[in-house]
Amino acid sequence: MSVETFVPSTKLITLSDSAIKHFESKLKDKPGQLIRLSTRVSGCTGYAYELDFADSAKDGDEIVEISPTLRVAVSEDAADLVRSTEIDYVTEGVNGIIKYNNPNVVDECGCGESFNVG
Repeated sequence: MSVETFVPSTKLITLSDSAIKHFESKLKDKPGQLIRLSTRVSGCTGYAYELDFADSAKDGDEIVEISPTLRVAVSEDAADLVRSTEIDYVTEGVNGIIKYNNPNVVDECGCGESFNVG
């Protein structure tokens, strides 16, 4: 038998300062839109992240208020997979890349496309 502990102070997800700046700039001309984080079964390891812009959340989504102008809807199916994840935006050369710092990940595929949790 296993016991799960719910800690209300643990945020479902967080965003780094650079990710907040990146997404706020993407949404500045789209008032009311939000970011929707979900996962799908994919790749050789298990799951892949999906990040989209949306006009509204879907039924069952959990809304995380990041700033007055930035909200993230986390799909109900993804919540346990991404709990405590930090979304970061980093510049590598001339490219900007979204990275997921997920403490639940126990295995990732070599190409970085998919992950598995313990």
